[in-house]
Amino acid sequence: MNRRISFLAGEVIRQADRDRPADALLRQVIREDRRITPDQAREISEAVFAFYRWRGWLSEDYPLAQQIVYAAKLQADFLSGERVLSDENLSRRTVPEWVGKELKVTLPWLKALQSPSKLWLRCRPGTREAVAEELGNCERVPEPADALVYTGSKDLFQTSGFRGGRFELQDVNSQRVGFTANPQPGETWWDACAGEGGKTMHLSDLMQNKGLIWASDRAEWRLKKLKQRASRAGVFNYRTVPWDGGERPPTKTRFDGILIDAPCTGMGTWQRNPHARWTTTVEDVAELATAQLALLMHAAPSLKPGGRLVYAVCTLTRRETVDVASRFERHAEGFERLVASGTDKGYLWPQNTGGNGMFIAVWRKKA
Repeated sequence: MNRRISFLAGEVIRQADRDRPADALLRQVIREDRRITPDQAREISEAVFAFYRWRGWLSEDYPLAQQIVYAAKLQADFLSGERVLSDENLSRRTVPEWVGKELKVTLPWLKALQSPSKLWLRCRPGTREAVAEELGNCERVPEPADALVYTGSKDLFQTSGFRGGRFELQDVNSQRVGFTANPQPGETWWDACAGEGGKTMHLSDLMQNKGLIWASDRAEWRLKKLKQRASRAGVFNYRTVPWDGGERPPTKTRFDGILIDAPCTGMGTWQRNPHARWTTTVEDVAELATAQLALLMHAAPSLKPGGRLVYAVCTLTRRETVDVASRFERHAEGFERLVASGTDKGYLWPQNTGGNGMFIAVWRKKA
């Protein structure tokens, strides 16, 4: 690793904290320094991510530059299969101690966290082969049918396929949330925590751009991003509306389906975003679990009889997943729990799926 790469990686690490995530700082540094080549950008990113993956093995007694180099060596040794790390150390040092009280920590999960994440694409229906041919360096998977893994080095945002709306960057397990919701053409859905619209656009594709999707979020700037993305993708069967998650819904409409992709600790993204391992706290788990239950309770009355309620979080803690689902069932009357097919009791684990960790629960409102 040359000095320039180490210096730039160090600049990101020095500035990163809870309010300034490392991945956002990385994008800023790479965007603002036009001298950085695509290969250098990749090396800087790998150095920063390796530092946070192996932070538990690093000593602050050494200069940061030496820690960055050592972390890169640990990452290389791990990927080459050299047994330089005991399973005991992997269990003890990969995630904060509090995590073991929130879920069952297994070696397969920890090993997945220490591996580079895959870059997943969701192609628009019927375009997968054309996208794969245009981009090259794509791996096809049996399912989901529209998914690809991209292994090349192109700036995907500058490709004609992306600009033409033929594909989106979307994790494979986020795609599975849309397939689990299974909206039908002509139905009316509510994407209650739509964010910048990744799942809204997937719902629209599954509905063949027919019917109506209400997309809400507490941050209006995210809804503006959604509109930009939807315009590029040719999605038009939606409306945006602010909603703060409170008891009063944003519309009096009754829905065939509601998707609550709730705010969470994001533990399921720790493979892709290792910095978050060291900024997330156990207090966050408790606070978010309370907010998640409130979202379910406030949104559920807007379902039609027979309608489907889908709860999804990209985290794996018990309190944000099975506990929230159980508490909802105790407090809400008239809901029948359905099986979230393709999951392990609702969970999608990165070591089994190659994507982010997710939890999905589905209910049907009884007549």
